[in-house]
Amino acid sequence: MSTKRNHPETIALHGGDYRSDPATNAVAVPIYRTTSYLFKDTDQAANLFALKEFGNIYTRIMNPTNDVLEKRVAALEGGLACLTVASGQTASTFAILNVAQSGDNIVSSTDLYGGTVALFTHTLKKLGIEVRYADPADPKNFEKAIDDKTRAFYAETLPNPYLRVFPIQEVADIGKKYNIPLIVDNTAAPVICKPIEHGAAVVVHSLTKYIAGHGTVVGGSIVDGGNFDWTADPKRQPLFNEPDASYGGAVWGKVVPELTGANVAFAVRARVTLLRDIGAALSPDNAFGVIQGLETVALRMKQHCSNAEKVVEFLKNHDEVTKVIYPTEHDKNIADRAEKYLKGGKGGLVGIELKGGLDAGKKFIDSLKLLYHVANIGDARSLAIHPASTTHSQLTPEEQLKAGVTPGYVRLAIGIEHVDDIIEDIEQALNKSSKGTLKAVS
Repeated sequence: MSTKRNHPETIALHGGDYRSDPATNAVAVPIYRTTSYLFKDTDQAANLFALKEFGNIYTRIMNPTNDVLEKRVAALEGGLACLTVASGQTASTFAILNVAQSGDNIVSSTDLYGGTVALFTHTLKKLGIEVRYADPADPKNFEKAIDDKTRAFYAETLPNPYLRVFPIQEVADIGKKYNIPLIVDNTAAPVICKPIEHGAAVVVHSLTKYIAGHGTVVGGSIVDGGNFDWTADPKRQPLFNEPDASYGGAVWGKVVPELTGANVAFAVRARVTLLRDIGAALSPDNAFGVIQGLETVALRMKQHCSNAEKVVEFLKNHDEVTKVIYPTEHDKNIADRAEKYLKGGKGGLVGIELKGGLDAGKKFIDSLKLLYHVANIGDARSLAIHPASTTHSQLTPEEQLKAGVTPGYVRLAIGIEHVDDIIEDIEQALNKSSKGTLKAVS
């Protein structure tokens, strides 16, 4: 085994240099249910609050259970530091608020999770932050949208419902020309994609999904890649180059490398300002729950991907399925990105469009016996939802189509059950919903 221990299967179990609890020698990471931590003396307390040394102050800002999770997620993504927060939505919010303020803008991919669209289009707008949208089909669209107030690019590795893999390196390279960092939501592709290796500066996750994998806890994370120069263009990144009055005039792009010896200004600023002030902390109990799932995420992703690929082949041969949406099932240019960026599998999400439209989609869902009808992805168990009648039902038909949702669109999150059982359930539901027939698989 490599002494670097850089294989995801090993990182998930041993990352973060945690071997055992120093007080009890317990191998499992303990849940530290505490709000506060005893200071050695007044000098240490003063140093902690002044960031002259790092340590535990208050669980809203840091916790030993969370710390182990943070180090493992950072290692899994190939980053230098990580901050865990209350949810994936919090992670996306903090990632933007950490670079942009009123009067600024970011350029985002059009292919986004619906909750992120709502955040960007409505809530950030009320805070004075403009979000400009660029179609990732052509990476040059991002360059066309920037101005001197653009602070970041934002994208999802594997967005649904389109499931078009994002051109990470191409857009990151554009950002480097202007000192604009690329923030990538890698929720749907842990292990199989490493955005930081392709130039992304920051990676966010909804830990609720594949990394936890058991559907019992909610959490989010922000990974600082340590590969972006926040001080190269002070006018482009003012939040890291101007004194922060809320922290004694600290200039984060300079003070953090001086204190830590590492380029982790993004992670530190998010922790000691945003998490401190907004307080959307991940509870240590939920951090413990995520750790349990993290230990097997590399193994589960292999099964998710393997099962999904077999389900795709089945669906492509069913008469009542008019279209299968999967990273490899797009036009060549988009499909090539799946080969470039997704290694060891192409993901566990599959979309289908049913010939019978809205009624067929609803009846298909109601006919499922094994798959769960829930608004989530990434569970070990297989899940399904009909967006036109649920998650996207408040949109107009035109808005639904723009989001990639047709009346007969169904999203499947393929789990790790035996693939024959998954296919059997999908087949009987298809036949009940539209009396479809199956062609012979060649």
